[in-house]
Amino acid sequence: MWLKKKINALRRIGYWSLAVWGLLWSTQSYADNALIEWHPIYHPIEADAGMVATQEHRASRIGAEVLARGGNAVDAAVAIGFSEAVTLPKAGNIGGGGFMLIYLAKEQKTIAIDYREAAPAAAFRDMFLDDKGDVDKNKSRYSSLSSGVPGTVAGMLHALKHYGSISRQEAIQPAIDLAAKGFVADRPYLASLDARKKRLLKDPEFARVYFNQSKPYQVGDLIKLPELAWTLTQIKKKGRDGFYKGPVAEKIADYMSKSGGLISVDDLANYQIKERKAVTGNYRGYQVISMPPPSSGGIHIIQALNILERFPMASMGWGSAQHVHTMTEAFKRIYADRSQFLGDPDFVKIPAKDIMSKDYAKALAKNISSGKATPSSAIKAGVLHAESPQTTHYSVMDKWGNIVTNTYTLNFSFGSGKVVPGTGIILNNEMDDFSSKPGVPNAYGLIGGEANAIEGGKRPLSSMTPTIVMKDGQPVLVTGSPGGSRIITAVIHQIVNLVDFKMNIAEACSVPRFHHQWYPDKLMLEKGYSPDTVRALQGMGHNVVATRAFGSVQSVAQDKDGKYLGASDPRRLGAQAVGVTKNGTLVFY
Repeated sequence: MWLKKKINALRRIGYWSLAVWGLLWSTQSYADNALIEWHPIYHPIEADAGMVATQEHRASRIGAEVLARGGNAVDAAVAIGFSEAVTLPKAGNIGGGGFMLIYLAKEQKTIAIDYREAAPAAAFRDMFLDDKGDVDKNKSRYSSLSSGVPGTVAGMLHALKHYGSISRQEAIQPAIDLAAKGFVADRPYLASLDARKKRLLKDPEFARVYFNQSKPYQVGDLIKLPELAWTLTQIKKKGRDGFYKGPVAEKIADYMSKSGGLISVDDLANYQIKERKAVTGNYRGYQVISMPPPSSGGIHIIQALNILERFPMASMGWGSAQHVHTMTEAFKRIYADRSQFLGDPDFVKIPAKDIMSKDYAKALAKNISSGKATPSSAIKAGVLHAESPQTTHYSVMDKWGNIVTNTYTLNFSFGSGKVVPGTGIILNNEMDDFSSKPGVPNAYGLIGGEANAIEGGKRPLSSMTPTIVMKDGQPVLVTGSPGGSRIITAVIHQIVNLVDFKMNIAEACSVPRFHHQWYPDKLMLEKGYSPDTVRALQGMGHNVVATRAFGSVQSVAQDKDGKYLGASDPRRLGAQAVGVTKNGTLVFY
């Protein structure tokens, strides 16, 4: 009996000791967990003498090879731009337009080049309305009338002439070689064509040039584009005049005349690029540099970040309902303002300073409830004092620290689906980016106002947003994305992921995204958010819908040790970041 009592007493002491030890261990575990350093799942590639990230692997290597031979970031960017016109025809182009942001490290100077398409001189406000006053979507999207005057060739050649270091011939020759000698068809290239096959085959020239109807292309086939090689050769020989004057311009104007389009030889000859002043903002000590109007992206990225700065994003935790809710409410408000105030700054006065002010953001933030969604119907454009998912983006940094971030497009995948006979040029359908009828959504569901109404010579509003983020003079994020109306939110995600959630550039572009654009009143979530988060968002009043993956973010950066980092979005097949080493070797995986 005595022995039994002794054993039981020891057992009780043991149990209490175990409990106390367990409590101490558990407490320490929670403390460790709170301070734990989570290791990244996604990693950028690294190099020591330059970096390129594009949506098309052949173009990435061409750009990296230019850097390896001693070219600067602009040289590489221009070579990429012409090469993607061959190997990424759904978005890379010489028949479209875009925006390029250049940072010159030595001068610490930023240049914003606007080579957006322009409406032909004969364009007029109601050109896409039918007899009943409704928008004829076929005319605005798929006819020759839907094409604006292309700006890509002028933009690329201007950048090269003023900020590059190699000759025009060197920059364009890789693209000519791809078109004339051929390139091997791969899955990304053929899949992009197959996805739009029904629409594209309606145009006989498109069918002949890009589908090889007598014997459809298969993976592994050699694809040659002799007409496009001819057009590129005219540009190589004659520069700007090789596209905007002479035989190429005459072929474009002749096709327009015969097919009911408006672009004339005078429209082409008179096209001008614009150098504009970049817009800048500050987010939690990081400098944000982005594209000004007619891009709506830069102004509204800064506006959104100003709103989000009023909230403790980091403590919410990435992927939480509060994180998604807060950003969504900011998104709604910036898109409401976009519809009212943004357009071509050469035609309308834009209250940019007011939209980007911290005070205005503070006022907007006060109206965001922490637990309840604001219906879009209750959100109006602010009272101030005054595109296609198939766009493509690429980013470049050279060994001197110069930067190019460039987004260009045909609008829809393969633009209007029209090819100018004898040239290989795929035409854009950017006229749909105007407000064909103010208040009526365009193809991306974006509602535009009077500021973006059609007018001859005017440039349509765009969401394309090449952006640079600096910290203490160091480029910590050079980025941009395709995605039509979702471009702006894709770039905001990148910045918030980097600054608030401390992700590297590969993580920032790989985790799931969400989007809201005011109207339609839908919170669109990519796959990857937990059912608990979705239920919580629905409980707040959000209309949550599943969406396909969107965007194709291409990012480069430089870390504090001077290493170049690159990351390509995994959402699109064929994208690749390629680094350059000091001995000229290319690095990729």
